[in-house]
Amino acid sequence: MARTDNNPVLKVENVRKSFGDKEILKGLSLSVKKGEVKVIIGPSGGGKSTLLQCINFLVVPDEGEVWLEGRKINYAKKRELYAYRQQVGMIFQDFNLFDHLTALENVQIGLVRVKKMDKVSAHERAAAELRRVGLAEHAGHYPAQLSGGQKQRVSIARALAMDPKVMLLDEPTSALDPELIGEVHAVIKDLVANGMTMLMATHQIGFASVLADEIIFMEDGCIVEQGPPTQILLNAQCTRTKEFCAKITHLSADS
Repeated sequence: MARTDNNPVLKVENVRKSFGDKEILKGLSLSVKKGEVKVIIGPSGGGKSTLLQCINFLVVPDEGEVWLEGRKINYAKKRELYAYRQQVGMIFQDFNLFDHLTALENVQIGLVRVKKMDKVSAHERAAAELRRVGLAEHAGHYPAQLSGGQKQRVSIARALAMDPKVMLLDEPTSALDPELIGEVHAVIKDLVANGMTMLMATHQIGFASVLADEIIFMEDGCIVEQGPPTQILLNAQCTRTKEFCAKITHLSADS
């Protein structure tokens, strides 16, 4: 399934993070190559969301380094941090849309304020991204007028408008009703088919097995095991990985 070259686009080295006395991340390292899709699975509270937030410096790591295309990111330099965030899109569980802006305006705002694009060009690009995620007819609707699946597709369109080199997705369908998950999955599948580089945390094990080049099983702030989907889901080496995958696969089959 791999569509990659050998050089990592994104590299994370020895990232640690504690909140008070609780150590959430215990020296994690990983890399993602261009066109590669890596999926992080594991129990709730294991550090998946914190890891993604540390990669985008929404949470500042206590230790460790993040590299994009061979360049170490200095998050203390605001201009460098802003430039980095333009290239690393982030999709959240809860959409993070501006309630007072329409779908089009939510996509357009970053183009105008961050990329300094003129409003006509920004409008055209935002409209194109909404068409890409199947929401052209909802461009003038506010978040309160949209379903959860539509809101998440707007947030994906907003990230895509910035031309990211990597997309980070934190449980992108966990806040959705079951019947709405499919429409978001369809958009993500299309992005993967077109070569988007992704690092995604999800409990949707069937979806992960289809899309992922590699699955990372994470627990208690550590990477326990990682490998191709068939290895992790069907022939894991670690007992804990086997137990977790057996449970989550059973739950997915029952739902």
